Amino acid sequence: MFKEFKEFAMRGNVLDMAVGIIIGAAFGRIITSLVNDVIMPPIGLLLGKVDFSSLFINLSGTPYASLADARKAGAAVIGYGAFLNTILDFVVVAFVIFLLIRQVNKMKKEPAPAAATTRECPYCLSVIPLKATRCGHCTAQLPPG
Repeated sequence: MFKEFKEFAMRGNVLDMAVGIIIGAAFGRIITSLVNDVIMPPIGLLLGKVDFSSLFINLSGTPYASLADARKAGAAVIGYGAFLNTILDFVVVAFVIFLLIRQVNKMKKEPAPAAATTRECPYCLSVIPLKATRCGHCTAQLPPG
């Protein structure tokens, strides 16, 4: 069983996938920091010095000064500010991945078209092999070519 697992783990696609997951997780942390520390503060400043991560709806009926206080007290809250940050985080990640895949697709070379193996009979317009000297459908003698 260990030998089978080793063969499975050492396949190229499994190792590539593992590297992709590790890099993706690190990239996700970078994007989260970009959203929370770079993008959201100026947006919050433009909207009246709002810290999106602290926006919440208190469902308990007891007033709390901050989201941290409400959570500390165990109150039922909807943390919609953190949800907005997460949505923006996802949009940025999706956009960056879109740009990356777009560039990779541009760099791929399109395969050369396959050489023709058939041609049309000039008399009956049937498809015939390229090297044929007589049409198999109308039996006409074909010009070379």
